Amino acid sequence: MRPMKPSPLTRRQWLLNASAIGMASLVGPLASARTARRQLPAAAAGTLTLGGDLVVNRMGFGAMRLTGPGIWGEPKDAVEARRVLRRAVELGVDFIDTADAYGPEVSERLIKEALHPYPAGLVIATKGGSVRPGPDQWAQDGSPAHLREACEASLRRLKLERIDLYQLHRIDAKVPVADSLGELARLQKEGKIRHIGVSQVSVDELATARRIVPIVSVQNRYNAADRSSAAVLAVCERERLAFIPWAPIARGSADKLEADSGHALEEVARAHGVNVLQAALAWLLAKSPVMLPIPGTSSVTHLEEDIAAARVRLTPAELVALG
Repeated sequence: MRPMKPSPLTRRQWLLNASAIGMASLVGPLASARTARRQLPAAAAGTLTLGGDLVVNRMGFGAMRLTGPGIWGEPKDAVEARRVLRRAVELGVDFIDTADAYGPEVSERLIKEALHPYPAGLVIATKGGSVRPGPDQWAQDGSPAHLREACEASLRRLKLERIDLYQLHRIDAKVPVADSLGELARLQKEGKIRHIGVSQVSVDELATARRIVPIVSVQNRYNAADRSSAAVLAVCERERLAFIPWAPIARGSADKLEADSGHALEEVARAHGVNVLQAALAWLLAKSPVMLPIPGTSSVTHLEEDIAAARVRLTPAELVALG
């Protein structure tokens, strides 16, 4: 009996087989890439899920300090600023926080120049609603027209089709918050915003915002010296909202922070062989599973020190001492 000739593959079968072979060839590299990413320094902080679909490492980076003095104008060293951004990603940072008001516009532009085309999984969060009359000067404009213009300008500067997390920088007392957030909801519906966050809000303001539009994150000042947003943090923990502490490191030096009563942070730093700024970041990470610190710097050396804090593990006794 002569052997039967194999039936020729139909085009559909050929495409399915080719697809299966292609997927199989990608599984190994993709799995290896995920494994390698979990071993990067920022990954030691663990992960947090934004809005139910964006998983990021809990050690982020705040890009405000990449601008000039007074958060105004170009940085003193633009080359170093771009090096900081690239190094942050190399260290496993996949959440970068910025705003159109930083510079203004400078921080967003530097991010695009340093990182575009963006690596897979990188979340860039920006904000709108603040305007800058000059260095160290801030004002609010939460009008729908301004927020739309600001969002669309950020999309162009960052070279994005959609902003993963867009935050109302401040509530504008001159504009009903329903108008401000309502415009962000429209931008979200148009596909220009993925998730919405708020910044510098009280418990009542957060509750009001959540009645208007789904909120996935809150960005309030919070650090070892300023815990005035503890009640807001508690709401975020209960509702599983990300809490992004701005100014996560209180003023001070690598040896001592302001309001470090009882020198507890200094003792923790000595026990772990780190500086007090690293101890402060480690405390934030241990304080709450919804905490997403965004330390900022214009120095690669300082950046590496900040990210290294993700590996510090405080003991239960240390957490009690720090409060």
